[in-house]
Amino acid sequence: MKYILMMHGTKAGVDTYQHAWSPKDAEAHLKSLKAIVQELTESGEFVATQGLAEPAEAKVVRGQNNDLPVTDGIFPESKEFLLGYWIVDVETPERAYAIAGRISAAPGPGGPTNMPIEVRRFASSGDTP
Repeated sequence: MKYILMMHGTKAGVDTYQHAWSPKDAEAHLKSLKAIVQELTESGEFVATQGLAEPAEAKVVRGQNNDLPVTDGIFPESKEFLLGYWIVDVETPERAYAIAGRISAAPGPGGPTNMPIEVRRFASSGDTP
């Protein structure tokens, strides 16, 4: 079963990460996430991962016509936004939860970050809408 593990954050959280974390803390955090990806690759469970650009770059598109409306996305009043994702192919939901827990527990200043990781199964052809 394929799952997407989505890391959400707030503007304040991202600003803290980018500006207040020491280089040592940031390096430890990224090293931990890279190790998880390496282990998932070796076990055959890894499909993809990608961080996303700053929310200020997001755009929202609605409809399809000659005057395609494109507006600035992720508005300041948004409480959380998607920072990045991992896609894994695992045997059980519990395995997806365990991987999400490891990602959430990646080190930060003073301990684990405890970032919220949303776990969603990819819909299959047998699922009803």
